[in-house]
Amino acid sequence: MNDKKVRFIASKSEDIAKWYTDVCLKAELMSYAKAKGFIVYRPDGYSLWEEIQSYFDKRIKALGVRNVAMPTLIPMSLLNKEKDFVAGFAPECAVVTLGGEKRLSEPLAVRPTSECLFADHFRDIVHSYNDLPVKYNQWCSVVRWEKTTRPFLRGSEFLWQEGHTLHASEEEARQFALTILRLYAQMGKDLMAIPFVAGQKPDSEKFAGAKDTYTIEALMPDGQALQCGTTHYLGTGFPECFGIQYLGRDNRLQYPHYTSWGVSTRLLGAIIMVHGDDEGLVLPPHMAPTQVVIIPIRAEQDPRVRETCRKLQDQLSAQGVRVLFDDSSKTPGWKFSQYEMKGIPVRIEVGPKDLDRGECTLSLRYDRSKRSVALSEVASSMPALLEEIHQGMYEKALTFLKSHIYDCKTLEQVDEVLRDGKGFARILSTGEKEDEVYMKEKYAATPRVLPFDEKFEGGKDPISGKEAREVIYYARAY
Repeated sequence: MNDKKVRFIASKSEDIAKWYTDVCLKAELMSYAKAKGFIVYRPDGYSLWEEIQSYFDKRIKALGVRNVAMPTLIPMSLLNKEKDFVAGFAPECAVVTLGGEKRLSEPLAVRPTSECLFADHFRDIVHSYNDLPVKYNQWCSVVRWEKTTRPFLRGSEFLWQEGHTLHASEEEARQFALTILRLYAQMGKDLMAIPFVAGQKPDSEKFAGAKDTYTIEALMPDGQALQCGTTHYLGTGFPECFGIQYLGRDNRLQYPHYTSWGVSTRLLGAIIMVHGDDEGLVLPPHMAPTQVVIIPIRAEQDPRVRETCRKLQDQLSAQGVRVLFDDSSKTPGWKFSQYEMKGIPVRIEVGPKDLDRGECTLSLRYDRSKRSVALSEVASSMPALLEEIHQGMYEKALTFLKSHIYDCKTLEQVDEVLRDGKGFARILSTGEKEDEVYMKEKYAATPRVLPFDEKFEGGKDPISGKEAREVIYYARAY
């Protein structure tokens, strides 16, 4: 590799944890802030989140969802109302006790999530069946005082999207929660080139207060699962707790049915881990802040080189391609190494010999292949090439996922998969708590998902030996 001194990162296969942190820092996605557990989202990192925002925001607005902004601070009495109602809800909150130099009459929590804020507001605006459905979403940050943090995957503060809706019927609410889950899964395929296992969470893994939680789970290269998004059917519990009622068509007071749903910057961690390699990032083209970088070769020897590079830059920009022409004094080797580290999907090299042939060299980041393309065809062919790269990355990730789902019918097979963290252990389960306790104590594994696309056809639970009633995936998880 040219100019290896440009960056020193750990090997992904040998130490994925250090590799991950090295890539986040060296690819300039983030920096550590002074407060422990907090990070600075640098332009290239924040740009990835903006692509997620842009993709998802358009699609939820087409469903009638409207964006709002809720307060950052929550009175502790309001947060405790939710805490008292929802068993198991006990986030580690940052709490404000001073305003200016005066002690506040009531402490204010920096929001760890916003159900109580939305529910309190919904009580004020929903009075009749004509007010339903209500479909709100906000893009914001939340604070949770985590003991152990890792950039993007788990932080004391993180960016996320959280949707909250009210519906007149259970069926409508459930269908909306599932519609959002399908959008999340489609976003993985269309934008991030990541396949997910979509399904329902077992009861033990549900969001506190939910009747049902639905999830998309990704599999990382080290065989650990990563929960990448969830939607929840919350029933009427929150409305009952917060006094949200409306007058129905039958002139009777009723409680609406509540859903909430969200994804976070954890998705950026998934992109880094699923696609990256020992040289750094490998970015899906539709997400990459820079999709194409143009590198001049021996430009000082031939004035045609810079002129051609600028023309290519203009032509690619006209095609809607995000392109960078690096005309700096740094060596080509340094530039090659730097932009491979940053995961730019396509590198174009233009030198005097290329110009004599009327061609340039294209290097593809994801499979490290090279191809020569006529200068006259570069711009017009680039959108199709970027789509080809995206599909290649998705198929590679899908092949990995499918090859790391292991059908385990015996304890020996379960042990072989989970002891070494090979991936998902697919088992037939009774759904009893004893299974989960066994898996957690022996393998530090949890039940990740009851997959939607797998039909249960009967069989024995390999742990208890009893007749099973469902298919479930177990794995270690981030």
